[in-house]
Amino acid sequence: MLRGKVKEVRGYLLTAFSGSPDGAPPWVSQMEDGDDAGYFGPGSAVWQVNGGTPVLVAGIRALLMQTLHPGAMAGVHDFSRYREDPLGRLAGTVRWVLTTTFADRAGADSGSAMVRKMHGRVRGTYLDSSGQSQPYSAGDPDLVRWVHVVFADAFLDCHRQFGGAIRGGPDAYVNEWSKAGELMGVLQPPTSVAELNDQLAAFTPELVSDERVAEALRFIRNPPLRKIVMPGYRILLAGAIASLDPRYRALLGLRRPWWPAKTLTRIVLAMLAALLGRPSSSEVAARRRLARLVT
Repeated sequence: MLRGKVKEVRGYLLTAFSGSPDGAPPWVSQMEDGDDAGYFGPGSAVWQVNGGTPVLVAGIRALLMQTLHPGAMAGVHDFSRYREDPLGRLAGTVRWVLTTTFADRAGADSGSAMVRKMHGRVRGTYLDSSGQSQPYSAGDPDLVRWVHVVFADAFLDCHRQFGGAIRGGPDAYVNEWSKAGELMGVLQPPTSVAELNDQLAAFTPELVSDERVAEALRFIRNPPLRKIVMPGYRILLAGAIASLDPRYRALLGLRRPWWPAKTLTRIVLAMLAALLGRPSSSEVAARRRLARLVT
C-alpha cells in the first residue's frame, strides 16, 4: 500500500515537472543529442543551482514576486492558462529552465526562441502604478527584464537559504545565468549580485498590489493539486514566503509564518530529493551527451 502511494506521488510530481510520469519525456531525451557542452557545464554554478531541489521553492517565490508588476500580471491574467491547466504551465516553465541549463547550445537557442515567439502574441493594456493605461507585450524589454531578475533572484537566494554554498560564489551564478537573459532578449542582464539587486530595486516604483494580485495569491495558496501532495506544497509555499525580503512580503500583504517554515522546507526538500532521485533526468541526459563528445 505504502509503496503504491509513493509510486503514485512520484509519477504525479514528475508529470507536473516534466509532462511525463517517468520524468523523461522526448524533450529530455533529446538532450543526449548535440555537438557541444551547452552554455554551462558540470562545474558551473548554473548546473548546481538549477539542478537542485531548492528551485521548487524558488519557482513559488518567483510566481509571488511576478504578480507585483501590473504589466506581467496583465499578461498572466489575460492570456495564461494557469487556472485551467496549472501543471501544464508549470511543466512549460520547467522545460525552458532545464533545456537552457542542460541542453546543447542549439537546444537552448531553439527553446528560448519558441518562448519568445509565444510571448510575441501576448499583447494588451494595463493600468500602471499611477493609474494610467499602458500598452504591453510579453516581449517588451522592461517585462522580460522583470521576469529574468525575479527568477535569478529567487533561484539564487533560495539555493543560498535551502541548498548551501554555490560554486564560485553567488556572483558566478548571476554572471552565468545572464546568458539565459540574453537568450530571452534582455539587454545588459545583471552579471553580479550587486547589479541584480540594483535592477530589481529599480522596479520598485512600478510595483502594484491590487485585486489581480490578490486573485493570483488566492490561487497560489490553494492550487488544484491532489490532496496527497498539498501538505508538502503548503510547507514549500511557507518556505518561499519566509525567504522573501520583508519589503516584498509587505507589498504582497503576506506575513512570515510563525512556525519554523524554513526548517520544515529543508526536510520536505530532502524527502523530495529521495523520492524523485538525483541527479535529474535532464542532467543525466546532458552527462551522456558530454561522455559521447569526449570518446
